[in-house]
Amino acid sequence: MDSRDRAIPPAGRHGGDGPAVARALGVDPDSLLDLSQNLNPFAPDVAALAAGHLKELRRYPDPAAATRLLAEAMGVDADRMILTNGAAEAISLVAAEIGGQVHSEPEFGLHPRGDSGAVWRSDPHNPSGHLAGPHETADVWDEAFYPLAAGRWTAGRSGIAVGSLTKTFACPGLRLGYLVADDAARFGRRQPQWSVGSLALALLADLLERADLAGWAASIASARLKLAAILEERGFEVRAADAPWVLVQAPGLRDALAPHGVLVRDCASFGAPGWARVAVPDTAGLERLAAALDRAARAARAGPAGSGAGASTLAVRGGGRNPTEPAERSLR
Repeated sequence: MDSRDRAIPPAGRHGGDGPAVARALGVDPDSLLDLSQNLNPFAPDVAALAAGHLKELRRYPDPAAATRLLAEAMGVDADRMILTNGAAEAISLVAAEIGGQVHSEPEFGLHPRGDSGAVWRSDPHNPSGHLAGPHETADVWDEAFYPLAAGRWTAGRSGIAVGSLTKTFACPGLRLGYLVADDAARFGRRQPQWSVGSLALALLADLLERADLAGWAASIASARLKLAAILEERGFEVRAADAPWVLVQAPGLRDALAPHGVLVRDCASFGAPGWARVAVPDTAGLERLAAALDRAARAARAGPAGSGAGASTLAVRGGGRNPTEPAERSLR
């Protein structure tokens, strides 16, 4: 059976569905360009760096030295920082301790949805991609994408910050995040022993030595413009902002592109059906995306009327709620 005839599994809550989609299509996961996850396209080769630290796999983790290194790089006191098993654990620790509510919808799905308490906000906002203004406030700031958008580690605001090195260094399998708070020990009491593995802790020094936040942010901004141009040239409405992604008004784009080797994030889980979030790729990725869009458009035009995604999916102008509107209104 041709992979284009196979059913595409529905989108998960948080993107990164590449392995599941590849299995459904019967292809090698490495052959799929996964633009549903927002990873630094210009990061160093983490696998090559990790090869020099494999002996750490025989040792129990001790996060003290790595915590001091990251705290120094970020300009915070080490006793205010806890390294975590990705930003997901950082969010979980804070949410379990203080709960809270999101600043406005749409917002990242892992943040708590209470009716009161601490106010959570992602910066840049996810999914709109806009950086917060200097006078915006929140109690908990999710800065997972802040380094790639702003070119520095943190905005340094008061309150609690959570972050993700797996985005900055394009290594989601390594699971390395952090939280920063004046009373960090309060959240640390909830953390399981040996939460962050020895390999990730040992690798941190090499990663920080190769960090080029300002250069990466500039390269991503340039590639984001090229990404927007590729989409706009093909008739899409694009909402670009500060983040390492763009939003595209295109119902069905995920299902249309996946059989052609490119996966994008369906924003229905953000409460924004009809919109897709497309991560900024490197130059080779831009070329692959352009080719996949053209192949999908040709396939849609050649197919039976009303079948599959349809040609209109690949040249849509309207039909979805603007997912930036709630955030923009709430930030005025």
